[in-house]
Amino acid sequence: MYLANQQRYDTMPYRRSGRSGLLLPPISLGLWHNFGGVDSLSNSRAMLCRAFDLGITHFDLANNYGPPPGSAEEAFGMALKMDLERHRDELIISTKAGYDMWPGPYGEWGSRKYLLASLDQSLHRMGLDYVDIFYSHRPDPKTPIEETMGALAHAVASGKALYVGISNYDPAETSEAIRILDSLGTHCLIQQMKYSMFDRTPEQGLLEVLGREGVGGIAFSPLAQGLLSDRYLHGIPEDSRAGKSFYQFLQKSDVTDDTLLRVRALNRLAKKRGQSLAQMALAWVLRDSRITSVIIGASKVEQIDQNTNALANLKFAEPDLREIDRILAGEAEK
Repeated sequence: MYLANQQRYDTMPYRRSGRSGLLLPPISLGLWHNFGGVDSLSNSRAMLCRAFDLGITHFDLANNYGPPPGSAEEAFGMALKMDLERHRDELIISTKAGYDMWPGPYGEWGSRKYLLASLDQSLHRMGLDYVDIFYSHRPDPKTPIEETMGALAHAVASGKALYVGISNYDPAETSEAIRILDSLGTHCLIQQMKYSMFDRTPEQGLLEVLGREGVGGIAFSPLAQGLLSDRYLHGIPEDSRAGKSFYQFLQKSDVTDDTLLRVRALNRLAKKRGQSLAQMALAWVLRDSRITSVIIGASKVEQIDQNTNALANLKFAEPDLREIDRILAGEAEK
């Protein structure tokens, strides 16, 4: 029987999500990879329990996480029942709907039909009465945003979600989504975005919107799918994401010589700071107060410990920030 660490809340510094009442850990655990039906349930359970023992209370899912789609929610549901069920009120469990999930015209995007059916399916797979956060996973260019936001508001009104969020919305779409949700009496809790040293798109207006509107930000892929770690310092390992053909988002072609020059230069700076490259990359995203949390992935327990240790040093001196900008601009020494 799993017994939770009694000191799990002693050192984790929680952050408020925007102007809401909800606090989140600065490090959240994502179940995008390594928690699917093709993965070891015992390893998944070990990672979830270790995360909770470290004070990580937020577990981020989506309907299509796996593979196969849906299996990450099923695995999480089994782990919850076997290990964490007694701690349900201490957990923040999120899921999303927006990408292709089942055949036919109602199996993806942002219609009320799809979103609410998907939420019911997610609750069934996880064995839950409600999720803490339900997201629209991506904007739907062919469905009125009023319909999508109305479905999110209904999820809260029906008691099947406590809060709602949006993901992958640009600044203008985010502003409009927030406005509509506010008009429906359901504030947008959080915006989930891709953000890392290698993808600074949120700095082009999105973070400004979140700060102005009192909405939290949560970053996925803060390590650029592992590029911002020691995994690629000497090339592409066969067991890495770039080395496996089934990963859609990081390909061998992404790991260029110029990219590796930047990675190695950043790694040298991280060592000067007394951190691993991954720890510095996480700290860099968390340096902005508009970011409530970063979502890490993990394939083994040790990675969760290593990444959580990033919280020991979140401060950056101005010279370090300037050096990071110089490296990212391609001015790293060869």
